[in-house]
Amino acid sequence: MLTDVMGENPKASKKVNETPHHVFVFIEIFACEGGIQSYVKDIFQAYGELNAGYKTDVFVLRDSPDCSNPFESDSLKFHYFKNQSPQIGRIAMAGALLKFLLQKRPQHIFCGHIKLAVLIQTLCQPLGIPYTVLTYGKEVWEPLKSQERRALAAAREIWTISRYSRDRACAANGIDPKKVKMLPCAIDGDKFTPGAKLPELLEKYGLTDAKVLMTVARLWSGDIYKGVDVTIRALPTIAQVFPEVKYLVIGRGDDQPRLAQLAKDLGVSDRLVFAGFVPTEDLIAHYRLADAYIMPSQEGFGIVYLEAMVCGIPVLSGDADGSADPLQDGKLGWRVPHRDADAVAAACIEILHKHDQRCDGKWLREQAIAHFGIAAFRQQLLALVKGQ
Repeated sequence: MLTDVMGENPKASKKVNETPHHVFVFIEIFACEGGIQSYVKDIFQAYGELNAGYKTDVFVLRDSPDCSNPFESDSLKFHYFKNQSPQIGRIAMAGALLKFLLQKRPQHIFCGHIKLAVLIQTLCQPLGIPYTVLTYGKEVWEPLKSQERRALAAAREIWTISRYSRDRACAANGIDPKKVKMLPCAIDGDKFTPGAKLPELLEKYGLTDAKVLMTVARLWSGDIYKGVDVTIRALPTIAQVFPEVKYLVIGRGDDQPRLAQLAKDLGVSDRLVFAGFVPTEDLIAHYRLADAYIMPSQEGFGIVYLEAMVCGIPVLSGDADGSADPLQDGKLGWRVPHRDADAVAAACIEILHKHDQRCDGKWLREQAIAHFGIAAFRQQLLALVKGQ
């Protein structure tokens, strides 16, 4: 049996390879919400629309069969391995995946996270099955364990979301840049759309007649790189030109007390509004409240910038991170040193004056969709998959 599936029996080899067969392996897709999970869902949405005749199996470590999964189909089958014991779940998935690889001999494996790369290399390399490792941002920006580096080196390709992530990962881990391919984040222009500021939300947050700056971010003490504190420090200067300015912060976390105290110390507490957690389905209406989206951060990409832009909102980002891609190196927004409150203040004042083309909501939306809409994402994914 093993000689058949390993390809030494020509008749058996032909049989198992009649249909192009791919395998995806992820840590989790549906168990929680986050940037990586959203990106993976975009991949499956686009992958399912390729109409390329692929037969595909997806192995997911931390999801369970009772999850809400809109992607399951005759050609896209999911295998779940959630277990109360993470170690048992991982062993179960490894065993099932090995059995699957021996029996089916898929054409290509797509490894959905660096933490799975060593397992995928261990299973695929002896069988001669090529694999691709998907990367996203800071998980590969620093030197990895030697086993993980070897797993990346043995991969046929590495996918990542931005030039910045590619460059940092390559520099930190000795990766050949030619091996790294771009699959940037995507934005659904039918879901995120411009619209009027809802009076009930303006009243709820005390934003009536205000010039509204906005940030959507986790307020965790370990994530101060998001730059909420820098924007708070910029408020006194901005208020000298726009006395009606207010800053709406959407998100929650243990850093909120520090941020509130900072605003109090600077005398701008009345300009800072913490909205807390906002469900995804309500986020669009909140974007529409903004006159500018401000996040001088250090992002692997920054999907929030695209969300704001397709809602017609001008954006500000840091100038040394993956946001260079969604902002098209400054063509579509303002990029400033991410810890420089004076630079943030100056850029915010420019934006609120609205004399720049980058404040033209209609143009901004068109540009963002042209580069990062679902159709563009689908074409990029098809080119990458066909290249395997």
